Amino acid sequence: MSKEGQFFIYLLERYAEYKQTSANKILYQWEQLGLTEFIFDMYELYHIERLQNAFDDIDKLMHKAA
Repeated sequence: MSKEGQFFIYLLERYAEYKQTSANKILYQWEQLGLTEFIFDMYELYHIERLQNAFDDIDKLMHKAA
C-alpha cells in the first residue's frame, strides 16, 4: 500500500475517533459529499500538519459540501 493510502486510513480512523463515530460512517459521509478523493489527494499538506488542522479543514469542507 502506498504511503498516501496508509496515511488516508490513519487520517480516516483518527477523524472518526475525533467525531466519536466509526470510520465506515465517516467514509460514507465523505463519499456522499464527493470529498473522499479530494481528502486523499491532500496528503502532501495533511501529513505535515497537526492532525487537528486537517480535522478543522475537513470540517469546513464537509460544511461547504453539505
